[in-house]
Amino acid sequence: MEEAQAKRLRQPIVVVLGHVDHGKTTLLDKIRGTAVVRKEPGEMTQEVGASFVPSSVIEKLSEKLKKMLQVKLEIPGLLFIDTPGHEYFSNLRKRGGSIADIAILVVDINEGFQQQTFESIDILKGRKVPFLVAANKIDRIPGWKPFENEPFLETIGKQKKDVQNRLDNQVYDIVTQIAQAGLNADRFDRIKDFTKNVAIIPVSAKTGEGIPDLLALLAGLTQRFMKERLTFAEGPAKGVILEVKEDLGLGHTIDVILYDGILRKNDQIVLGGVNGIITTKIRGIFVPKPLQDMKLSKYDFTSIDEVYAAAGVKISAPGLEDALAGSPIYAVNSESNLKEIENKIEEELKQVRFYNSVEGIVVKADSLGTLEAIVTALNKENIPVRVADIGNISKRDLMEASIVAQQKKEYGIIAAFRVKTQTGLDVGNIKIIYDDIIYQLIEDIKKYIDDIKNSEKRKTLETLILPGKFKILPGYVFRRSDPVIVGVEIQGGIVKSKSPLIKQDGKVGEVLQIQDNKKSVEKASVGMEVAVSIKGNLMIGRQIDEGDVLYTDVPKDDLEVLTEKYKDIITDDMKKVIKEIIEIKRKEDPLYGINVNL
Repeated sequence: MEEAQAKRLRQPIVVVLGHVDHGKTTLLDKIRGTAVVRKEPGEMTQEVGASFVPSSVIEKLSEKLKKMLQVKLEIPGLLFIDTPGHEYFSNLRKRGGSIADIAILVVDINEGFQQQTFESIDILKGRKVPFLVAANKIDRIPGWKPFENEPFLETIGKQKKDVQNRLDNQVYDIVTQIAQAGLNADRFDRIKDFTKNVAIIPVSAKTGEGIPDLLALLAGLTQRFMKERLTFAEGPAKGVILEVKEDLGLGHTIDVILYDGILRKNDQIVLGGVNGIITTKIRGIFVPKPLQDMKLSKYDFTSIDEVYAAAGVKISAPGLEDALAGSPIYAVNSESNLKEIENKIEEELKQVRFYNSVEGIVVKADSLGTLEAIVTALNKENIPVRVADIGNISKRDLMEASIVAQQKKEYGIIAAFRVKTQTGLDVGNIKIIYDDIIYQLIEDIKKYIDDIKNSEKRKTLETLILPGKFKILPGYVFRRSDPVIVGVEIQGGIVKSKSPLIKQDGKVGEVLQIQDNKKSVEKASVGMEVAVSIKGNLMIGRQIDEGDVLYTDVPKDDLEVLTEKYKDIITDDMKKVIKEIIEIKRKEDPLYGINVNL
């Protein structure tokens, strides 16, 4: 009896990720609906934030797939997290990875990988979560003949040869795109070793085709390769907070996904809060009433006395108004070391919520998981973070951003993910970037920083005297005395108006104005022939003459700024001019150009 208990397996936790509009929600709805129709009356367990598909349903759906599901299922079924998208997947966090056992990456077979698809793979690899690819929308392949709820292995054989070939080509495109992420992949029925290849299952969330194959593969692979991870633990429950809510009649509650152990009414629980660790006692454990979709049963719950992992439940207890979504939650029994558990959670929170005295941006998010995902993404982009915290934007956040803005304007910003600004706050000139899609938030941050840097660069470049060289063209003297007006050819670099000028034997005045085809321009570059007016007690035939070559008189500081910060604008012809100017300037200053590295 004890041996049988030791081998008891819990249901694997499954998450659904993928690019927006590729059919994540439709796929989940189809799986949920299929399970409801096929369940026996005694199997109507309800979950909060998750949907349970029993093994009996998977076996019924997979009757035509005996080759694929050769083993008798020992897992009770599959637990699907109801909210798709990696914003919520981020909350399913635990030390060393994720509470999710396996993921479905949904890809539109007709569109292939998008930016969010690659981002999803990065997050799954970072959390060490294995995944399958559901190549969705096969019903939209030109010529596809649908067969409702049939296994893919049945329906593909009923398609015309050209449609089969079209599907194969599109699957191969996905294989190629997965290879870009550093992974091998193939269509699931062509894979011999699932430990070395990502399985691609063509499906239609609309018609249900391929859903039997997907469920059979999920169940078979998790049971075969994850037995140790799925072994049921009898001890106190461990879980993660998916959402914090205020429910009518219950007050503040937390929706929790349990991944280990048993949770009982009146258990003491420890979790992370906005202002530190919360230790409280469970007042009630709730699940939706049977036969109701969680989304429709906001206040209609059944109270239960205990629940076994894996499961999704709602917990009511005192002091939950400050609970943090994404926080770990532990039940405590008499043998547990309460202080040790509190310290463990506190240490974990500190790794995600932090303050650094660096010149970096402020990040505010709605949960620990999304905060962690955003900071990780920013680190990959080499964008420094000064403050990472949960909750609405506060006066202190604005102050921190303002301090940074004074030193590095491009980082004086607040990135806000699914949070607002506290009412009554004057944000002043601080830039706040809001978004509720992680990759879009990161893109918006990068764009703003680049725009500011380019703007500052333009402003600095406008103040710099740039290296330039021109020759006074013989026969093109339009005014002989101050200001001299001559036709010139720019032989290198850039000549701007207001630039002081030198020639081999000293200073010769300043560019007053530049005209190109009788229109005033601010600057002229190599190869242009323009008219230039030069002021400075000059006369053609005395201080300067036709055929003379003049250079811009670049101050030492300007030259150093240019070669240190703006190397990307220095062309080969400008490099040559710089070397010639250094040679001229060293006659009066032997140290001129000493710090220049071209």
